[in-house]
Amino acid sequence: MTGTPAPPRTSPLHDRHEALGASFTDFGGWNMPVRYTSDLAEHHAVRQAAGLFDISHMAEFDVEGPRAAAFLDYVLAGRLSTMKIGKAKYSLVLAESGGIVDDVIVYRTGEQSFLVISNAGNRDAVAAAFETARATWAPASDASTGSATAAAAEVAEPTTEVPEPVEGTGTLAVTDVTDSSALIALQGPEARGILSSTPGVEITGTPLDELAYYAWTAGTFDGAPLFVARTGYTGEDGYELLIPTAQAGALWDAALAAGAERGLVPCGLAARDTLRLEAGMPLYGHELSRDIVPAQAGLGRVVAVDKEAFVGKDGLASGPADAPVLVGLVSEGRRAGRAGYAVLHGDDVVGEITSGALSPTLGHPVAMAFVAPVASAIGTELTIDVRGTRIPATVTALPFYRRNA
Repeated sequence: MTGTPAPPRTSPLHDRHEALGASFTDFGGWNMPVRYTSDLAEHHAVRQAAGLFDISHMAEFDVEGPRAAAFLDYVLAGRLSTMKIGKAKYSLVLAESGGIVDDVIVYRTGEQSFLVISNAGNRDAVAAAFETARATWAPASDASTGSATAAAAEVAEPTTEVPEPVEGTGTLAVTDVTDSSALIALQGPEARGILSSTPGVEITGTPLDELAYYAWTAGTFDGAPLFVARTGYTGEDGYELLIPTAQAGALWDAALAAGAERGLVPCGLAARDTLRLEAGMPLYGHELSRDIVPAQAGLGRVVAVDKEAFVGKDGLASGPADAPVLVGLVSEGRRAGRAGYAVLHGDDVVGEITSGALSPTLGHPVAMAFVAPVASAIGTELTIDVRGTRIPATVTALPFYRRNA
């Protein structure tokens, strides 16, 4: 007998969204705002001024212990052990087959500690990947004794307890801290000025005007710890703010008030989707999946293939050479290809759209698609089947939009 599906979860900011008149949608098991006013207005606000997004549906994991860096080198595709404290890095969780379980951002928060942020719908999958990986992980320094690293690692519920070290290995603790934190994204060219002028925000680490892209700094908001990362998913400059749930509402209110004169507006998932599409950023379930290996999605550079061992390494080595690859497509007119639409080269179907829209910034249709390698060269003329009508499209380099530095 099939049980009743669990109702969607709500963000700590849900009451604020309702008060602002947001429309909602189910996203990764969460009831999240899809828009407040109009998709176009919110999109343009981020490109021209700033937008405030609730992204508390994202999942967060603390990875701590003397072997945390070595473990992440094994469970993720990239090399995380070389990261400096205060930096961030994009990486991938792979299946043994080489397919993508999720894409994540990793922040090094200390010599023996990291923060991993994953997609909402893949929270359980990432937790399971960590759990499975520790059972097969064998740090080089432990190989001679044959010790089982699994005995020294645990995937824990949120806790403030410091793990006890295990002799010879050191303890690895992977802690899901999603439910204790809220995540707010402040994105757009006015983001730094708005954050700097938000009452209650104090930066105690690297000043904002010295903070590099893909780096983080420490701060407080009304005395509560505030994690400020110069990262985002819009193609614009900006910040992602991690704060305890109890203070999330006050921070949201303060940022909106501080940004009102600078053009800041609350933004929903619809605008976030067109913004990331223009920036050529992949979305899990569209451009990324367990059936797609990194090289197909243009992410081969993310994989540190020279690592001695990591989850998915053998699967990547045996992958097909003629698999479809991700390309950008641009068209004229107003009719855009959408996810699932066929892509043709002459009369032959050579691929399928994964994401597409009429670009609000550029004024013409853009799309990402997986196509056969023979049809993937930049400049190749293809067509998109838009509900029975062939729309000419040209293969182009990603991203479609790049902000001025």
